[in-house]
Amino acid sequence: MRDFSREVLLTDGLGGFSLSTLHGVPTRSYSGLAVSFTPPVERHVMWIAARETLAVEGRRTTLHAFEVAPLAFEGEGLGCVERVNLTDLLPERVQFALGTRVRRRAFMPRHSGALVLLYEVEASETGSLTLGGLFTDRDMHAVRDELPALTFERDADSVTIRGGRFLRVRLRCEADVTPLEPHASPQRLHLRAEAERGEASTDVAASVDLWRVTFEAGTHRFALVIDGLGDASFDPWQAWQDETARRRDLVERAWSATGVRDEVVATLAVAADAFLVRRESTNSTSVIAGYPWFADWGRDAMIALRGLTLVTGRFEEARELLETFLRYEQEGLVPNNFFDDGSGAGYNTVDGSLWLFVAFEAYVHATGDEAFARRHLPQLRRMIDDLARGTRFSIRLHDSGLLRAGEKGVQLTWMDVKIHDWVVTPRHGRPIEIAALWLSALDVHDRLAARLGEAPAFEALRAKGRAAMSAFWRNRSFPADVLSDDGSLDTSIRPNALLALSHLDAADVTARALLTARRDLLTPVGLRTLSPTDERYRPTFGGHRFVRDSAYHQGTVWPWLIGAYTDLARDPSALSGLVAHLSEAGVGSVSEVFGGSDLVPGGCPFQAWSVAELLRAYVQTRSS
Repeated sequence: MRDFSREVLLTDGLGGFSLSTLHGVPTRSYSGLAVSFTPPVERHVMWIAARETLAVEGRRTTLHAFEVAPLAFEGEGLGCVERVNLTDLLPERVQFALGTRVRRRAFMPRHSGALVLLYEVEASETGSLTLGGLFTDRDMHAVRDELPALTFERDADSVTIRGGRFLRVRLRCEADVTPLEPHASPQRLHLRAEAERGEASTDVAASVDLWRVTFEAGTHRFALVIDGLGDASFDPWQAWQDETARRRDLVERAWSATGVRDEVVATLAVAADAFLVRRESTNSTSVIAGYPWFADWGRDAMIALRGLTLVTGRFEEARELLETFLRYEQEGLVPNNFFDDGSGAGYNTVDGSLWLFVAFEAYVHATGDEAFARRHLPQLRRMIDDLARGTRFSIRLHDSGLLRAGEKGVQLTWMDVKIHDWVVTPRHGRPIEIAALWLSALDVHDRLAARLGEAPAFEALRAKGRAAMSAFWRNRSFPADVLSDDGSLDTSIRPNALLALSHLDAADVTARALLTARRDLLTPVGLRTLSPTDERYRPTFGGHRFVRDSAYHQGTVWPWLIGAYTDLARDPSALSGLVAHLSEAGVGSVSEVFGGSDLVPGGCPFQAWSVAELLRAYVQTRSS
């Protein structure tokens, strides 16, 4: 049984994670246990996979499998897999060999930096299971071309493996074991997913056996703890009970918050949990944009907030996210990213602040937290004033009453790819979704003010801006994408028009735009970023980095955009393809992108705003 396209993600709430294919074959530089030393970033891979050798009455076989060259494997584990189950997205793999059934469950205790493997052996004869692993010492984005230099320190019940820089991984086996003298030998790995992405795809790890567990006929259980931070102390079996109970609580909270009690909501509520992490530099909740390679990003956090926290009933995390970004707001802008060393943040985004207004109002509506609204309303007004007056990156109020943004060489909207000096999708001026989000921010402020018994502040500006919006769609069946400073239009058919219309009251324009969107942009798994009728359209997403980046917003499908489409169309059938996708790629989660025509999943297999917007849209269509 060979399935290398489906992957399982476990996370620890600190940015650390464990990534594996469903059958345990490492396929990425990110496979294994990646531990965050500066939560939720600076992540290093220490342990790639388990080595498991089963011996029964003089016969031996291995339960692991490593790809050493394309379709060439070391180990026999693929041939003895009976089944792989996921319960609340916790994996259980069952293998049968030499008359012995070995069941292995995996999980990461919250805030531990540790991965736990729970074994249950059903044996008909006396035998043994030798346990070890593939170890390394590297940044998660890199590979090695030689055996890592590691040292092994054994004490009564554990082995500590040390490498350069931060590496210190401690393993302990909760069983009656025979310690083995660790001898590291090189294990070559072919990382097929990296090869497909045009990245370095050959890695060399240290292959080491550490313990032998002997068993009699009957059922036996034991645990292997891979402690990436080197200081975790917990009962692995109790930790398993705690984690399964925590996940069931996540499901119950989402069911209670939404009133939609089905397995799709349950799956997405647990998937959403992976992205909510603790950031050390701010001592607060943040959002990992995607696993395995993204860090936390402001725009992604604000867009994803409604689905990740409000729909799932996690109101404290929602409030903390909003408070964190408001605390670091400068000159009307919220951070696009935080610096890993805690020294500050980057502010190169125009829409992060505008999406914050959307998330802020949604939080107040969901919770009734008027004290929170009253405390921050003056700051929201000042943010609007700062943006209008003019702030960084030539962001300022245009004479039309709409916000304009952008300058040469800087990308400020979500279509932000820049390859060296090439700006792939230049959108300087008045991008349509920025214009609409700006008007939405004015609306949000005045609605909140009215709720709190205060006078509106932006009625005249809002009216002027609304009148100016007609320039995007005058004499057109589908709104333009960007209105330039000189008044010229970029008439590319892009989904940003739907993002804009989902924040405007323009029924006639919306009806016409949806006809074009269904024809040119809508797919079973999200919206294309460019119409296939455009000569710049790229039908696939894959290959080396330049090819991927140049296709990123030129036809590639983004699932998160289905939220805006559903806001407008109220069409539950538009979500069926993404619901089916929950069993593909990142199992239980939603991919970052898909090819524009072939609809092959790509990018991060676990993407925050993809999960968030599918969950929000799904609940919305069921509730209405």
